[in-house]
Amino acid sequence: MISAGEFRKGVTIEYEGNIYTIVEFQHVKPGKGAAFVRTKLKNIVTGAVLEKTFNPTEKVENAHIETKKMTYSYNDDGLYYFMDEEYNLIPLNHDQVEDALMYIKENDPVQVKFYKGEAFSVECENFVELLVVEAEPGVAGNTATNATKNAKLETGITIQVPMFVNEGETIRVDTRTGEYMERVKK
Repeated sequence: MISAGEFRKGVTIEYEGNIYTIVEFQHVKPGKGAAFVRTKLKNIVTGAVLEKTFNPTEKVENAHIETKKMTYSYNDDGLYYFMDEEYNLIPLNHDQVEDALMYIKENDPVQVKFYKGEAFSVECENFVELLVVEAEPGVAGNTATNATKNAKLETGITIQVPMFVNEGETIRVDTRTGEYMERVKK
């Protein structure tokens, strides 16, 4: 248990049956009346943000999130299988892996988050290397400007790339923003 007076940024709590990370907190001591703690809580499963005030002595349950390094193995019939270092396969549904699927392919390393032994989300590396499978050819003269074009990557996602990037090239993508970083020289 943790009291609201001990809240800090990044602490994970269980509140009203949901798991939240404290994004912001502020201890307020008004001139009149009792002190309180104003917080912004982010639901770690849905991403929804909740603003809530607590009495500083109010207690909530601490939530311990476990993170495991795993490898994406394959998908079959709507389930996506991830393998840990002991060769155990864990199936997850599309909702749990949706964001990571845009950037991962088979045998890629990922971080799988667990709460009370149940996996609830998958995070891929911050930077991934993906093959460009479809891109319009760059027109001579356009490649020196900051102009961009659409490129479809091997995972099916389409992102904006500079005009000089061609089909068949491997590029590095920032998974946090979905932006092109650079060409990968092989």
